[in-house]
Amino acid sequence: MESTGVYWKPVWNLLEGQFEVLLVNAQHIKAVPGRKTDQKDSEWIADLLQHGLLRASFVPPTPTRELRDLTRYRASLAQEINRIANRIQKVLEDANIKLASVATDTLGASGRAMLEAISKGEQDRQRLAEMSQGKLRNKIPELQQALEGRVTAHHRFLLRELLDHLYFVESKMRRIEQEIAERLGPYQSEVARLCTIPGVDRVTAWGLVAEIGLNMAQFPDAQHLASWAGLCPGSHESAGKRKSGKIRKGSLWLRRCLCQGSWAVSMQKNNYLSALYRRLAARRGSKRATIAVAHNLLVIAYYILRDKVCYRDLGPDYFDRLNPEGLRRRLTKRLEGLG
Repeated sequence: MESTGVYWKPVWNLLEGQFEVLLVNAQHIKAVPGRKTDQKDSEWIADLLQHGLLRASFVPPTPTRELRDLTRYRASLAQEINRIANRIQKVLEDANIKLASVATDTLGASGRAMLEAISKGEQDRQRLAEMSQGKLRNKIPELQQALEGRVTAHHRFLLRELLDHLYFVESKMRRIEQEIAERLGPYQSEVARLCTIPGVDRVTAWGLVAEIGLNMAQFPDAQHLASWAGLCPGSHESAGKRKSGKIRKGSLWLRRCLCQGSWAVSMQKNNYLSALYRRLAARRGSKRATIAVAHNLLVIAYYILRDKVCYRDLGPDYFDRLNPEGLRRRLTKRLEGLG
């Protein structure tokens, strides 16, 4: 049957385990345009199946599918928290409160204390600035200037509603995270191994396990997994000419998870993946470098889950050791440029 939205799931849940069910990408079984009816589609799919021309899509077991629902819901809650933070910032700007220009995290401990006080009617900027904690206390004079605004009853009402909504969403996220941790309790060793990869934290590891599962026998090799995820270049060759091949379509949730890990790697130093990112970003740009590092993260995760080993870094000087003569030429050229 075709993988159309979520409509295949009820049928799959009923037939799973009774006989072999094939879920097929709808893009791979398109019929001739202009001959579209449900009956003709069924006949066409049956004809393709009879001739062995259907390729089944990867459908993980029920526990993994349920885990996917949880991790994806958590990602949606994280996006909602970001939207609430933007709305709070909009209210503050409307009230001429420039808290974000001084505090790095408006929703940190200091920021929340000030926002709570403002929503309850506190307008003394000195008392508000004294609520700062940690290193932010070194910026009390700047805070006093940033908190000098005009907050009306309308602003306080909106701020109160947004803060209550924020606390509600955060409580839901904590509940979801607790449920995910309980579901993955028997697989803590696999999650811990994934967390040894640079840029991969607990949440990213959860997303990886939920999207690709723990049984790597589903994929013949790491290249097949990267192709399924849509993180490898497409093939575009005609008349002996190879053209630029864009990455293929794949799981948006998995790609988002890996790209977040890639962005985390880009802010690190002293490891192989960060060296790879900087090497590619200098030549091809940050976007291509992000996708390339995401591809590497997925390949590394494949071997870690398959072989049950921890990540072993190649070192930030891997590319220098790979081509010492090229390094020597570059450094010599740089010295000559300095005179």
